[in-house]
Amino acid sequence: MDATLTTTGSAAARGRWALAVVFLVNGFLTGSWAPQIPVFVARLGISEFTLGLLILLFGLGAVGAMSVTGYLISRFGSRDVTRGLSVVASFTLLFVSVAPNVPLAAVAMVLFGGLIGGMDVAMNANAVVVERKLSRAIMSSSHGFWSLGGFIGGGLGGLFIQQFGSVWHGVAVTIVAIAAVVFAIGRLVGEERPEKHEHKSFSLPRNPAIYLIGMMALFSMVPEGAVLDWAALYLRQEMGADIATAGFAFAAFSGIMAIMRFLGDGVRNRFGSVRTLRLSALVAAIGIFAASIATTPWMAIAAFAFAGFGVANIVPILFSAAGNQTGLSSGAGMSVVTTMGYSGILVAPSAIGFVAQRTGFSIVFMTVSCLLLVVCVMAGLAHRAEFASGTPKE
Repeated sequence: MDATLTTTGSAAARGRWALAVVFLVNGFLTGSWAPQIPVFVARLGISEFTLGLLILLFGLGAVGAMSVTGYLISRFGSRDVTRGLSVVASFTLLFVSVAPNVPLAAVAMVLFGGLIGGMDVAMNANAVVVERKLSRAIMSSSHGFWSLGGFIGGGLGGLFIQQFGSVWHGVAVTIVAIAAVVFAIGRLVGEERPEKHEHKSFSLPRNPAIYLIGMMALFSMVPEGAVLDWAALYLRQEMGADIATAGFAFAAFSGIMAIMRFLGDGVRNRFGSVRTLRLSALVAAIGIFAASIATTPWMAIAAFAFAGFGVANIVPILFSAAGNQTGLSSGAGMSVVTTMGYSGILVAPSAIGFVAQRTGFSIVFMTVSCLLLVVCVMAGLAHRAEFASGTPKE
């Protein structure tokens, strides 16, 4: 019996690190898109408006695929869906990098977004499976590997494109992604048996808690997107910072967030998911509110960095809670919450820009901090992310 438990534990441990590679690849593919953008625009001869529409197609493809992936997981399991989507998604940046005209680029962007988004749901659902087998949290550090992959893809991509061109960059990214995926997917772990829950078809789950958790994810991801898209402009336009200084706002925020994601599982295992979530949301709210009333660029940068401590682990905890809802498969729960959360990232940037033109960014960030206070108050809904005696708490 002890030997069986040891073997199962070893397989789960291998599956945990294999899954970390999958998260890394997803982040790497997403991050590698950023340095492709200037060449993409020049090659197709498109305006910023057209680029915005193509990026919107990426988002729509992602959100659409997320809602379908939950059904696929309920049929085939998170391991098999993660395997299939990881392999196919590895080719998507190459399709974008060779698209010769706008119509084909539009198709490529929908596929890129859809496969990356579907892979996102599947790998997060598989992270829930691994957490159950290990009886401890691994979601935050998994997202840390995603951030690391994005950093590598974005950081090295521009240098590679400058030396060898965008098409060879697409080829190189594909080769690296496929090699990593092939190494990892054979070691992934799956569910012990098919989950017999609702959502075996495309019908919406009936559990109201999953939609409240989805709303919390939405309220958490809007602030993250706000800092990503608008913090530098806030420092530049309203505080008179130079371009180099303005760039430190998101760099400080994302750097602290990446570090905290690698530390987050230990914090969550020690103090519990609900307590960690409540404190994280409060810290994030304080940080973003402080940035909204900062009087100098460096005060704002420090405030955004402080917010990164809190924002880092909110979404990973909510994803764990989504994958452990009673009477609902992990894939179905993850599908609802990721779709609701990422819909905020899709809609929020344009809405924030519209409001900021009339009120200024200070008011925007002040309002965004209030969303995090709502998450703080609702933190108890994430109790299904708690682990004790090998299973999530009821």
